[in-house]
Amino acid sequence: MTDTEWQKSTFSGSSENCMEVRRADGAVELRESDTGHLILRTTPTALAALLHGLKAGEFDHHA
Repeated sequence: MTDTEWQKSTFSGSSENCMEVRRADGAVELRESDTGHLILRTTPTALAALLHGLKAGEFDHHA
């Protein structure tokens, strides 16, 4: 059971090729809009830690 509808960034505009996110049963789900059947499910804490690491540049050496 999902708590919310899929949401995408306003930066995506009308593009169908974007990341979408929603809350579901206390977890966070992520998917690409063009492959909607593949869903990554994680905890809000883990997603927050990933976003913090991305913003801090912790993964820049992989680029």
